[in-house]
Amino acid sequence: MINKEVANVVEALRGVSNSMTFMFGGFGLSGIPENAIAELVKLNVKDLTCISNNAGVDDFGLGLLLQQKQIKKMISSYVGENDEFERQMLSGELDVELIPQGTLAERARAAQAGFPAFYTPAGYGTEVAEGKETRDFDGKMYVLEHAFDADFGFIKAWKGDAAGNLIFKGTARNFNPNMCGAAKITVAEVEELVPVGELDPNQIHIPGIFVQRIFQGDHFEKRIEQRTVRQRNN
Repeated sequence: MINKEVANVVEALRGVSNSMTFMFGGFGLSGIPENAIAELVKLNVKDLTCISNNAGVDDFGLGLLLQQKQIKKMISSYVGENDEFERQMLSGELDVELIPQGTLAERARAAQAGFPAFYTPAGYGTEVAEGKETRDFDGKMYVLEHAFDADFGFIKAWKGDAAGNLIFKGTARNFNPNMCGAAKITVAEVEELVPVGELDPNQIHIPGIFVQRIFQGDHFEKRIEQRTVRQRNN
């Protein structure tokens, strides 16, 4: 058994540098790798290309990297609730590639599975398809999309073990599983790190072969992006 456990986030991010491409699991603020993001802010690495569903909010998640002007390009599905993301995009300070959400998930999964590219009908006939190869399959047009090529993938899971096996909880599962193994180095931060053998094999979502480094994170805030509650009927 290969032990993937590292002591802390500092050791987990060993090797990150300027101008790299990073993938981040999460959807808004759900299931984001909070410790990894905070450490990247401290390291002050610059000119980053970040692949994520969105950039969270202004003062949390990837918004912290945007505030420090550490991100050169965002590859995302939408702007979300981040005003600074929108401002930088509209002003031309930030290079943004907006792609269909399913395509983003599939480009990550293709990289995970070792597929260089795939065809999808999403985006055909729109700006998304400009400059890309298209092909007819049984009378329907498809667009060729390439798998992501990232240096590091930062993942958040609920539980993990020293072998890198992961279990996600609830909606935090989102893009995290697809991004495991989709980068050259996958770093997983977990709320609870247990010895090998303690996880029920039937409950494991991602096997350790897709993870290179794992550590137990701390001080997870788990902020809620938009809290909505039902009004009382009284």
